[in-house]
Amino acid sequence: MTNFEQQRAKLGDWLRQLREDADLNGKAFAKLVGWNAPKVSKIENGRQTASAEDLETWIAALQVPATVADQLRAALAGLTEEYISWKERLRVGHHAVQEQAITREANARLIRAVDVGLIPGLVQTADYARHVLLAISNLHGAGRDITEGVRARMRRQQVLYEPGKTIEILISYSALIHPICPTDVMAGQVHRLIATIGIPNIRFGVIRPHTELPYPLTHGYWIVDNLVMIEQVHAELVLYDPDQVTKYTRLTDMLWSPAVTAEGDEARALLLRVLDRVTTTS
Repeated sequence: MTNFEQQRAKLGDWLRQLREDADLNGKAFAKLVGWNAPKVSKIENGRQTASAEDLETWIAALQVPATVADQLRAALAGLTEEYISWKERLRVGHHAVQEQAITREANARLIRAVDVGLIPGLVQTADYARHVLLAISNLHGAGRDITEGVRARMRRQQVLYEPGKTIEILISYSALIHPICPTDVMAGQVHRLIATIGIPNIRFGVIRPHTELPYPLTHGYWIVDNLVMIEQVHAELVLYDPDQVTKYTRLTDMLWSPAVTAEGDEARALLLRVLDRVTTTS
């Protein structure tokens, strides 16, 4: 359990105790505030982060004293982001990290991946993924279960074919011309991207080279439903603050502008030119 999950569980326990002190069971409290009972259960059991509005509803319904209410607000404010070093995350190994991603993405309705220097994991080939995980292990000196991690990453890709999901994959042209793997592996990866174009429920695009951007794109990120994940060199940052998620959503919309992004036949043509260059130099 991450530190974020521990802190969210503590807040849930605190809210449960306040409800029980008011001599209300979960169903009675849900009815009092106009929610469904599962929402109350998820918040109290640390499976869902209460929004600021949720917390204020809780405080008002139970007439929580002002000093305690301020403490609750401070506790929730500390849950707006989660910062985990790669050394800490990889302590459990690549396989465990990928399994966590499988669960998160299986439950998601919306996945928007924007990457600058890498091909996103959901559309990586096994050989490409192996080089990515090996590079991470070499830098951080942890997570040596590369083979198991690659296998789990390949299982993640089943989500691409599940109905009812919206999945967007947007990559920078630089991810294609500055590969993290040998040319033969990159050629196979480009073929995989070409095959991705046209798969139902998947929107694939490439940020055109030599194009003016609407905002400096200094790192890649993922939007998964109501959270944003940012992979930095030394750590992964997860944002839960709705205002921050909205900013990244706006940026993603801007990057998908027709003036910036190549899709469909144009994206395929870009990939074919990259493939020709890769195969010529290999």
